[in-house]
Amino acid sequence: MAEPHVTLDSASLNPVEDKLRGPLQAQLTSALRAAIDKTRQAYAGEPVDEVAAALLRRTKSALHPDIADGFRPDPAQLRQVAETIVAEADTRDVPRPRE
Repeated sequence: MAEPHVTLDSASLNPVEDKLRGPLQAQLTSALRAAIDKTRQAYAGEPVDEVAAALLRRTKSALHPDIADGFRPDPAQLRQVAETIVAEADTRDVPRPRE
């Protein structure tokens, strides 16, 4: 998987946020990448929607509460990252439900 990067749309930012855009993008990207690593390590066969929710929760938990409150990633892009985690997972040892 290519390393994800958070990009903020400067048109949606106020002047103060726009001045801080670079450092804010770096912080959000770092938190997302850490969340991806933790989610990959903890993956145990959960469905994509649960993986996406875990990514969002873990990313926000690594941020200052004020930044976490304003972090609204594109759900489709977050789901795409979750799908990649699921697709790339080595699930040979994950218990499977009996049918």
